[in-house]
Amino acid sequence: MDEQLARVLTAAVRPAPVRVAISEAQGLLCAEEIVAGQALPGFDQAAVDGYAVRSVDVRAESDETSVLPVVGEITSGSRQPRRLQPGQAVRVTAGAPLPTLADAVVPLDYTDEHPSKVTVRQGVPSAAFVRRAGEDVQTGDLAVRRGSAIGSAQVGLLAAVGRDKVLVHPRPRVSVLSLGDELVDVDRTPGQGQVYDVNSYALAAAARDAGAEVTRVGIVSTDPKRLREVVEGRLLLSEIVVIAGGVGGALGSEVGAALGDLGELDDTRVAMQPGSMQAFGRLGPDEVPTFLLPGNAVSSLVVFEVLVRPLIRSALGRGNPHRRTVSANLLSPVTSAPGRRGFLRGQLLRDPETDAYLVQPLGTSGSHLLASLAEANCLILIDEDVTEVGTGEDVRVRFLSQRA
Repeated sequence: MDEQLARVLTAAVRPAPVRVAISEAQGLLCAEEIVAGQALPGFDQAAVDGYAVRSVDVRAESDETSVLPVVGEITSGSRQPRRLQPGQAVRVTAGAPLPTLADAVVPLDYTDEHPSKVTVRQGVPSAAFVRRAGEDVQTGDLAVRRGSAIGSAQVGLLAAVGRDKVLVHPRPRVSVLSLGDELVDVDRTPGQGQVYDVNSYALAAAARDAGAEVTRVGIVSTDPKRLREVVEGRLLLSEIVVIAGGVGGALGSEVGAALGDLGELDDTRVAMQPGSMQAFGRLGPDEVPTFLLPGNAVSSLVVFEVLVRPLIRSALGRGNPHRRTVSANLLSPVTSAPGRRGFLRGQLLRDPETDAYLVQPLGTSGSHLLASLAEANCLILIDEDVTEVGTGEDVRVRFLSQRA
C-alpha cells in the first residue's frame, strides 16, 4: 500500500500558476506575495455613529457634561474635507472620514443627540471609537502570503487592498470515465442484466470534493478503437484521468491492449481491502497519471480516497495531501483480510463524558454495500498483519468529508 501511494504521489504535476479574478480564487493556493499598495483603512474614520470631537473638549476623566455646537455632518463616502475648530463637534456615521483635528468619536448613546448643540454626558479619551489609518494593514505590509489557502477572509483582504486579480495554483483537471457493457446512464431504465452507471457520478463528486476541475465523460464504449480515441483525447485535456471498471477479467485485458501503446499501466495487485485490483500508469506524451479502478462502487471510491485524492491535493500544492487521522476506541469488533491493509467504513463519535473518539464499524461484511459508505464519516485503518480487532481496542481512523 505504501509503495503504491509513493508511486502515485511522485507522479503529481502541479499546473502552472494562472491569474484569476479574486471571486474565482476561493479554495485555491496563492502563488504570489501580495503586498499592500495602500494602508487599510486608508484614512482615520469613525467606528460608530456619533460625534467627532477633540478629546480635550469632552474631558473623559471628568463627570461633568460638555455642550458643543454641532457644525456639520459627515457621512460614509464623503470626499469633502472638513476642519474641526476647538470646542466644536461634527455629526458622523460609521465609516465616515474624521474632520481635521478630531481625535475621537463620542457614540450617540453618550449624548442627547441634539442636532445643533449636543450635550455629551460621558467623555471619551483620545482615539476612542476611531479606526486609525493603517491600523489593519500598513503600506508595504504582506497582505497574503504565497502558499496561503484563499478563503473568504483572504478574498476580502485582497479586495480591501485593491486587488481584483491574483496569481493562484489552479485546480488540476480530472477526467472520469466508466467502462462496462452492463452500464446505462441514470436517465434510462436498466434492462435485464443492466445497472446504472454509479462510478462516474460518484468519482466525479469525489474529485470535486478534493478540489479538482472535473469532466465527467460518463460511459465509454469498450470497443478498443473508440476507447483509445476517447482516452487519448482526455489525456490532452487533463492532469489526471480516472477510468472505473477497466481492471480484471477479459475486460481488463482488452483495456490494457487498447491503451498499451499510450504508456505502461501496472496492474500489480495492491495489498489493500477493498480495491486490491487496480492499475496505475502515466499515459500519453505528457505522462498523465491514469488510474484504472474497480467496477465495484465502494471499492472504487475507497481506492480514490486513499490514492487519487492525495494526488489531487498534491497537484493543488497542499503541503500535506492526506486527511486527518486520529485514534478511536472500537464499539464493535472487526475483521480484516490477512496481508492487506483494511479500509473499513465507520461512524466516528465523541464520548460525551471524556470527549474521546469512538468508532462504530459499518457494513464490514461486504465491499459492495454502498449505503454503508454513504453513512460513514471515516475509514477505519487496519494494518496488514492484523486480522481481528476486538471491542474496546484502539484503531486508527481517517476522516472523510463532513456532512452538513
